[in-house]
Amino acid sequence: MKKSFFALSLLSSFLFAAEVNIYSARHYDADSELYKLFEQKTGIKVNATQAKAGELIKKLEVEGGSSAADIFITADAGNFYTAKTKGVLQAVKSETLEKIVPQQYRDNDSQWFAISKRARVIVYDKRDFNPKGIKDYEDLAKPELKGKLLIRSATAPYSKSLLAAIIEADGKDAATKWAEGTLKNLARDPKGGDRDQAKAIYAGEGDVAVMNTYYIGLMLTSPKAEDVEAAKNLGIIFPNQDNRGTHVNISGIALTKAAKNKENAVKFMEFMVSPEAQKILAGINFEYPINAEVEPSDIVKGFGKFKEDSTPLYKSVQNTNEAIKIYDVAGWK
Repeated sequence: MKKSFFALSLLSSFLFAAEVNIYSARHYDADSELYKLFEQKTGIKVNATQAKAGELIKKLEVEGGSSAADIFITADAGNFYTAKTKGVLQAVKSETLEKIVPQQYRDNDSQWFAISKRARVIVYDKRDFNPKGIKDYEDLAKPELKGKLLIRSATAPYSKSLLAAIIEADGKDAATKWAEGTLKNLARDPKGGDRDQAKAIYAGEGDVAVMNTYYIGLMLTSPKAEDVEAAKNLGIIFPNQDNRGTHVNISGIALTKAAKNKENAVKFMEFMVSPEAQKILAGINFEYPINAEVEPSDIVKGFGKFKEDSTPLYKSVQNTNEAIKIYDVAGWK
């Protein structure tokens, strides 16, 4: 009995002698499942620290070469642009990542890679709003929508990345007019997250909003009846289908410049785009898988097929600072 216990203790120590340290701005149940699965498959222990993206980037910057973090995970390509400009990431050479992750959803210098996608869609109140005339993001600035638009604040990463994409597609002047026009159309001051915009539509505070698709899936499967009813009430428009396609943002992963467990970290990065990991992201969190071999969940399939903007995210997010200036000059909060 003692020998068996001793052997098990040795085995346990051996299995978790290797580790990988993660700084993550994601906060989903799916991530915990993925950490457990990776540990079971590889024997590499996952140590995760969670905080907001900006806090983690600052932490990496301050810690420098002494940082314990091997991997940085966050949503929004704009956050990776910031991390890259701060010099806290490093390039990864991986045939697996380059094969699976489309070029438009990874950094041109291989410093970050998408692990999932979320479309930024226009939603509307199905009860009493006619969406005729709304086909593109640009239509949200039309004066006909005065007092009807709901959206997150200009400081939200998704808001900055959307405007950055509009700058890339339409130019600075047109993007400025869009920011000015949408500001005039707001039903209330920008506040809350995507779920709050959906609830505000249901409460009659506005008729049109901008949301990420995965939030709709999370609300439809929520244990809260009010979330489910608010989500069921939404009509979904995939913008710009007759031209560049719908803006798609990401959750992604990167190797930190200070990584001490580089080999383990790259294994984890490659695991995150594997079919089994992608099925968890798609099935639990209702994100679009980055791996083409994996299908979206049935709920997400129900939103319909759409044309994605093929502009590489690394190009559009380079307009992030310009987007911030445009919002500020226009008077956004």
